[in-house]
Order: sequence, then structure tokens, then C-alpha cells
Amino acid sequence: MTTHIFTFCETELTALPSGGLWIAADQTLIVSDLHLCKSERFARKGRALLPPYETRDTLTRLDQDLTDLAPARVICLGDSFDDVEAIEHMGDAEKLWLARMQAGREWIWIAGNHDAGPVELGGEYVAETRVGNLTFRHIAEETTEAGEVSGHYHPKHAITGAPRPCFVYDDRRLIMPAYGTYTGGIPATKDPIRPLFDQRAFAVVTGRLCLAVPL
Repeated sequence: MTTHIFTFCETELTALPSGGLWIAADQTLIVSDLHLCKSERFARKGRALLPPYETRDTLTRLDQDLTDLAPARVICLGDSFDDVEAIEHMGDAEKLWLARMQAGREWIWIAGNHDAGPVELGGEYVAETRVGNLTFRHIAEETTEAGEVSGHYHPKHAITGAPRPCFVYDDRRLIMPAYGTYTGGIPATKDPIRPLFDQRAFAVVTGRLCLAVPL
């Protein structure tokens, strides 16, 4: 697998094939929109039944990133669970798995619009946080200082074939792809994503190869 290294607001970042973002200088891994327990919420709300394996698949990929990078800090950029009740319905095995991944490192949950923060699972729960030159929050603010990193919109972009989850960035802001297995997406070239960026913006498409293209 191939990563993509780029500089954003004087900070060197690495876009990972998984959809994670790595700050080597601060030993920090950022993931956004895990939407854990989405199939459980659908079943509980009487919606379409989905195969109930997405939580383990998402945690497997996250565990692999942790193994590969050994971060000192993990920031979950909001909507870590598909709703607040999903945390209560998460299986004990998955809760223990998360606890093992949290052990020995700083773990920050940022509040999303789907979840208020899984405070009972350990780690720190905040509305937003700052690392170096970068500010991390769930939803991009219309007017923001340079260095904003957010999620929420699940951007996707196609170079050839089907669209893939992607990072989108310009000189001022960066929006991350959704990390969760059962997450849809919005084309990065359309509203409401494209108007948030300057004319000169880039998409970094994830997958086995992280490819950067002008948006």
C-alpha cells in the first residue's frame, strides 16, 4: 500500500490508504466518522437490515493502523458511533477491543452530530482540540482560521472507476474521509463540500494507492 505525504499549514501530514491521517512529528493518528454500530442502529430503528459485521471490520482496520504506526495519541474526529444509544448496545468483546487499543496512549473523542461522545469508554471527550498549527473539530466552520481539520461530510472522488473516500484540502482547511465501513459519501466536487474550498484545492483518493489530484 502507498501513502501520500503532503504539507498543510506548515505541518507534514501522511494520508493513509485506510482513510486515517498521520502526523509523524506529533505521533498522532486521526480518524473520522467511524460510525460504529450502524447496523445495530438500523435494526433497532426498524430500518433495512445490514450484515452486522461493520464494527469489527472498522476496528480491525483501526487496530492495523495502530500496529503499523504505534501512535502516542489518537484523535477520533466525531461521529465515532452511529448514535448515542449504540454505545450501550456495543458488544462486550468490541468494548474490550477498544480498551486494549486505548491502553498506553492518549485518546481523544471529539463530539459529532450523531454522538455526544462515548465518555464511558475511556479517553478524553472534547468539542475540539488543537495540535501544533492544526485545529480538529467535527464539522467545518464557514469562516475559520487556517489549519482546520474536520470530517462530517464523507467526501468521495473518482479518478477512474467508482468514487473512493478522499481527503480534500486547500491552503486553509482539510476535510477527512469517513473511516467507517458502512459510510456513504458526497462527491467532493459538489455542494456542500466544494464551496468550502478555494479554486485551487486537492483531493487525495484512498484505497490501496493514495493518489492526489487537483479538485
